[in-house]
Amino acid sequence: MLKAFIAVLIFCISSISLAQQKPLNIIVFGAHPDDCDETTGGTAILWSKMGYNVKFVSLTNGDAGHHEMGGGELAKVRMAEAQEAKKRFGIAEYEVLDHHDGELMPTLDVRLEVIRRIRQWNADVVVTPRTNDYHPDHRYTGVLVQDASYMVIVPNVAPDTPPLKKNPVFLYVEDRFLKPNPFIPYIAVDISDVYEQKIQALAGHNSQMFEWLPWTVGMLDQVPAGEKERLEWLGKTRSGTITPEIRKSLVKWYGGEKGNKVVQAESFELCEYGRHPSDDEIRFIFPMLGK
Repeated sequence: MLKAFIAVLIFCISSISLAQQKPLNIIVFGAHPDDCDETTGGTAILWSKMGYNVKFVSLTNGDAGHHEMGGGELAKVRMAEAQEAKKRFGIAEYEVLDHHDGELMPTLDVRLEVIRRIRQWNADVVVTPRTNDYHPDHRYTGVLVQDASYMVIVPNVAPDTPPLKKNPVFLYVEDRFLKPNPFIPYIAVDISDVYEQKIQALAGHNSQMFEWLPWTVGMLDQVPAGEKERLEWLGKTRSGTITPEIRKSLVKWYGGEKGNKVVQAESFELCEYGRHPSDDEIRFIFPMLGK
């Protein structure tokens, strides 16, 4: 009887502690303007609608990501596109750092920039790519955020910015790379209801969605001219695949009936370097998950 009472008391205290954190502050890191949008855009829309404070950060200015323009001209275009996407996603902030695209390195100076931004946002949750990727900027973004994960609570590191009082939960975004280890979709979020809004927001990155990225895969001639047709085309080409592992995660969080019907999802892996959340805390971080 006493054990049962203690268990209930602990649960209540935990619930009160979680409730006091609202609204959560979530910061998402990507290497380029549009990376956060692709991996976390749907979930960010849902978070924002629930009152959470979401910030996207691009560690480079994207000044190499085009086949016809580059340098300062392209950086200005991509900054404007990021701000347009911010409005369409409905997130709180979208910051683009002034590091050259294709030249990001995991240096101490950049790590300190990442630490300061996590602290300044008073982040409860930090989202980042894994270090498995074809693009060095993507890999090093993962390295930089991983390297910051413990340091954000260390007062003598970046002492000009007060340290966090507790370590955030760190999450990896989905990728399909298998070596040295595959992505584990521990959390999967149904974004079907906001997928159209995500596509509209992605379309704010005109230079990427309709020019550069199609050019890199030899599909530039397939991009439609009309706005409606472009959005339909983008929705089809950016649609993710729900793997058996992601489906299993959806069923875990939403139950079999709903989890098996999800058509668009974003998934996340827990990073062992940050705080280790319980399933109850995960449901608090992701209120859109089933009960």
